[in-house]
Amino acid sequence: MAYKFEIYRDKKNEFRFRFVAPNGEKMFASEGYVSKASAKSTIKSIVKHVAAAAVDDISKAKPAAAAPKPKKVKAKKAPKAKKAAKAKGGKKARR
Repeated sequence: MAYKFEIYRDKKNEFRFRFVAPNGEKMFASEGYVSKASAKSTIKSIVKHVAAAAVDDISKAKPAAAAPKPKKVKAKKAPKAKKAAKAKGGKKARR
């Protein structure tokens, strides 16, 4: 058995293909295509360009810094009546 592309229809009735290894393992699969011709065209493009394709190993790239979590802001409590009176500069007037 050799490596091969299999073209099939998915649940949405779209054409897809998968690349299968000699041991039957599915190596990768495509997106869905409306027409079989589009799926075949993509397979031809892969076969044509794969030998010249570069390998871009981004596994060693540093992950993007996570956005800082917003700080919780506590609402200020209104001053109590006694504290407010002292803040205004005096004691309550006696009668």
